[in-house]
Amino acid sequence: MSNLHQWGRGRLDEQEIETFLTLAEELHFRRTAERLGLSQGRTSQIIRKLERRIGTPLFERTSRRVSLTPIGRQLRDGIEPAHRQIQREIAKAAAAGRGIRGGLRLGFFGPATAHVLSQIIDEFHDRHPDCEAQLTLETQIDDHLAPLRNESVDLLATLLPVNEPDLTVGPVLLRESYVLAVSSRHPFARRETVVLDDLARDTVLTVDGAPAYWLDRHIPPRTSAGEPIRRGPSVTTFQAALALVAAGKAMVPLTCQATRYYARPDIAYLPITDAPEAAYGLVWKTTRENARIRAFAGLAARV
Repeated sequence: MSNLHQWGRGRLDEQEIETFLTLAEELHFRRTAERLGLSQGRTSQIIRKLERRIGTPLFERTSRRVSLTPIGRQLRDGIEPAHRQIQREIAKAAAAGRGIRGGLRLGFFGPATAHVLSQIIDEFHDRHPDCEAQLTLETQIDDHLAPLRNESVDLLATLLPVNEPDLTVGPVLLRESYVLAVSSRHPFARRETVVLDDLARDTVLTVDGAPAYWLDRHIPPRTSAGEPIRRGPSVTTFQAALALVAAGKAMVPLTCQATRYYARPDIAYLPITDAPEAAYGLVWKTTRENARIRAFAGLAARV
C-alpha cells in the first residue's frame, strides 16, 4: 500500500490540506502564510509535518524557487477537486443559513483585475445563487477610491496600498511586476530592461488627485541613491497617460498588464528588474460591510 493511500485512509487535517493546496498554488512560503493568516515559520512547520506523514518530500525548495515534486503534483491533483467541492457545499449551506441574497456591485482597476474578478464571480454564483454579483465600472487612476465613497460600488479591486481610515482592505487578488512605459523614440526603447535608478534620467508622469502615499509607492520621489526623480505632466486617466508617453512628453512605471492589454507601436514597455511586485486587492467601505461582502472577500481569499 502506497504512502499516499495510507495517508488518505487516516484522519484528514484541514489545516494541512489548506496549507498544502495554497502553497501548491502560490509556490511561495511568504505569500502562502499571508493568505492563510499564519507565520511563515508555522507554514513551513505544517508542510514538514505533512511530508513526514507521507514519507516523502512534496516540494523542492531552493534559495530561488519552490516547486512541486512528482508526488506533490500527484497529491494536489488527487485532493484539490474533492476539497473544492467540499468547500463549495459547506459555503452553500452556510449561505442558506445566513440568507446571502441581493446584489453586489464590483468596481475594478485595470483589465487584468477585471479578469480575476470574473473568475471569482462565477464561483460566487455557484455558491450563492440568490446573490447577484456583477462588474459595474472601471475606476480611474486619479481618485480610484471615489466609487467606494460615493457608494457607486460595494467592493473595489484596486492597486494597493490603500491606507484610509474609512476603508477596509481585504485579500490580495493579483500580483504583478513593473514595466517602464516610454515612447518608441526614447533612447531607452533600444534597451531590454531598466532599473529604478533610471527613472531619474527623464521626466516621469504624475497623477493628479492620487493620495501621496500611493503615488510615492508607484512613482517614487527619489532613487535608491537619493537622486530626485522629476515628476512632470499630471494626468487623471490611464489613456491620457499613454498619450503623453507616446508623444515623448514623459515616461511612467506601470504594472505589466499594460503589455498585454495596451500594446501600441508608439510605446515600448521595459521590465524594471529591481522593482518590488505590485499588488491588487479588494477594498470596501467599512461602514457598509455586510454578509455579501464578507462572503465574496472570503471566497476571493481562497480562490
